Amino acid sequence: MADARLRRVSPFRRALIRPELGAICGTIAVFLFFLILAPASGMFSLEGVMNWGTVSAQFMIIAVGACLLMIAGEFDLSVGSMIGFSGIVIALLSTSFGFPMWLAILAAFAVSLAIGALNGFLILRTGLPSFIVTLAALFILRGLTTYIPILTNGSTIIGGLKAASAGDWLAPVFGGKILQGLFVWLAEHGAIGTFKAGPKAGQPIVDGIPMLMVWALGLAIVAHVVLTRTVFGSWIFAAGGDANAARNVGVPVGRVKICMFMLTAFCATVLAACQVLEFGSAAADRGLLKEFEAIIAAVIGGTLLTGGYGTVAGAALGAIIFGVVQQGLFFAGVESSLFRVFLGLILLVAVVLNTYIRRIITGER
Repeated sequence: MADARLRRVSPFRRALIRPELGAICGTIAVFLFFLILAPASGMFSLEGVMNWGTVSAQFMIIAVGACLLMIAGEFDLSVGSMIGFSGIVIALLSTSFGFPMWLAILAAFAVSLAIGALNGFLILRTGLPSFIVTLAALFILRGLTTYIPILTNGSTIIGGLKAASAGDWLAPVFGGKILQGLFVWLAEHGAIGTFKAGPKAGQPIVDGIPMLMVWALGLAIVAHVVLTRTVFGSWIFAAGGDANAARNVGVPVGRVKICMFMLTAFCATVLAACQVLEFGSAAADRGLLKEFEAIIAAVIGGTLLTGGYGTVAGAALGAIIFGVVQQGLFFAGVESSLFRVFLGLILLVAVVLNTYIRRIITGER
């Protein structure tokens, strides 16, 4: 009998079992839907693209971490709370305690990475499901995010970050913009829209690409390369596919999973730093429900809930679908509460498609 691993697979079947197939089809369908529903709304103008592109970038940053962790066979439900907690840490250290902004940002990353490592360590040492441990972390971090600013500042909202970040060398890495000169040049030559009145008259409406989008694209590219072109990426797949078999062939499963929990914490802190520097404030309710949105984006992108299967490209497309649908409903004049309905339908279709793909791969009926 011929080895099943040597069996020829047709190009069509090979394309059919690609993890990101559903996300590609979903992205095309969503764009076509809003092209038909809101063709003249400005959604696909430069300003509109930057609008939903920024929202998609927020989802993409946390979806990248969630995707790799899910491929490794685990979940992190503390991501949303980590966003709020990291933002409060940055704000308190820089405004209430007088830390330089760069040091406050680095301290927030250090704390979040330590918490991510602790989550992974507890899961490995206790044998508890990651769902339980990170759910506990969700409540602990959310409680601290509310209690600490009230204790120190008397409010759950901390402002003054614009002044605290002025002249700081690290702040523009998270809150700045790139290619501003290019956009000014395009505005001068009439290629993009400008303000017609007021103090900004003549200046481009879109004056650069925010670092939030740069971080999203950069994280997606780096994660994709690591996952598909490195030994560590193979370890991630092995840890989520069959942890015992992976250990037997020398894969450091525990180290891999701890690193993935640290990655989700890192991604959450990147988003937190971008938000507080963009808005000039931190709030205890930031990041609410983001943990589920990160997981949903990864699932829409083809990542299996059972682990061992998925792609970063699919998760990135899932984040784009998220952003386009959320902002597209606004441009189309549809009641915003229907966003959850659209999201539920997209998630249901994605899970059904992913289940079908898994059955094709495993030969189940």
